[in-house]
Amino acid sequence: MFLAENAAESASTFAVFDIFMVIITVLIVAGLVRLVRQRPNKNIFAIGFTAVSLIIFLIADVKMVSGW
Repeated sequence: MFLAENAAESASTFAVFDIFMVIITVLIVAGLVRLVRQRPNKNIFAIGFTAVSLIIFLIADVKMVSGW
């Protein structure tokens, strides 16, 4: 019985921090969309930095979800 309880507890690795990771990823997407849609003069450095940040967060989210 003790071994079965341990197996059931270790099956889920969901943490509260995972929710914050997803929220931050959504905010980065919103920021990137806002930067790209800006009309008169676009800040290329900001767009590049946001795109790299988004790629890193998306990879972290995929790794996080695959570990659930």
